[in-house]
Amino acid sequence: MMVTTTSSRSEHAVRVGRREIFVTEAGSGPAVVLLHGGGAGASGVSNYDRNIDALAQHFRVIVPDMPGYGRSTKGIDPTDPFGDLALFVRGLLDTLDIDRAHLVGNSYGGAAALRCALDRPERVDRLVLMGPGGVGTTRSAPTKGLTALLDYYRGAGPSLEKLERFIREYLVYDGAAVPQELIERRYAASIDPEVIADPPLRRPSGRGALRTLLRMDFTRDRRLRRLAAPTLVLWGADDKVNRPEGGHALLNAIPRCDLYVAARTGHWVQWERAELFNSLTIDFLTRGDS
Repeated sequence: MMVTTTSSRSEHAVRVGRREIFVTEAGSGPAVVLLHGGGAGASGVSNYDRNIDALAQHFRVIVPDMPGYGRSTKGIDPTDPFGDLALFVRGLLDTLDIDRAHLVGNSYGGAAALRCALDRPERVDRLVLMGPGGVGTTRSAPTKGLTALLDYYRGAGPSLEKLERFIREYLVYDGAAVPQELIERRYAASIDPEVIADPPLRRPSGRGALRTLLRMDFTRDRRLRRLAAPTLVLWGADDKVNRPEGGHALLNAIPRCDLYVAARTGHWVQWERAELFNSLTIDFLTRGDS
């Protein structure tokens, strides 16, 4: 296995079941896995570039490109995407010989982290969830932001203008703060022919669509009220992708849950409010149960 080192970060690929997964690592100590969101062109480092180095001062930080994204193998089970992602997370821990880890997840990655904690609680120490998907998603119409995300590969197909509008108008509170270079990088990743042929995030369709939607709604999962992992939920007050009310739903359902709602912040808390996110996360993951 060839390892490439950039400053204090190392990059390598690992085999997780049938998939090759691209991973960036930094630091040492208790393992923290950062799971990125599902927007077009997303990847591990692009999602967490403002957080990796700060967290690596305290933890072994593991940042995969999730299946379907970045330099990892494309393709996700469309009938149970969160279940497939949870299986991937457990497989990654097995491959890296990690018994238990803290899981940090943004949006799609938050759903993957939460599903993993429900399916295999013995593998998860603590959870940090930022605007996670799958919280009340079948009980009301999708937000405009989620609709824009799900429609990216539909209609006329992907375009730079489509992605720029999603990022600047829906992903963050202050769209002007997002560098054009970041948008162009994500656009280039979003038009990978393999991704276009098999988008990792799409609207459920066909005969099993309702069953898939029900599987993707955590508020219908009775296990949520028995979840033992201490959980920190961070939500942007101005999130236009996943409704902030989802934070209160998790607060009321998960026995050991803290909720922080960030003012003037959209769906990308860890990027828009990086210093706040880093401070809250480090404190939550290092403090004792008391």
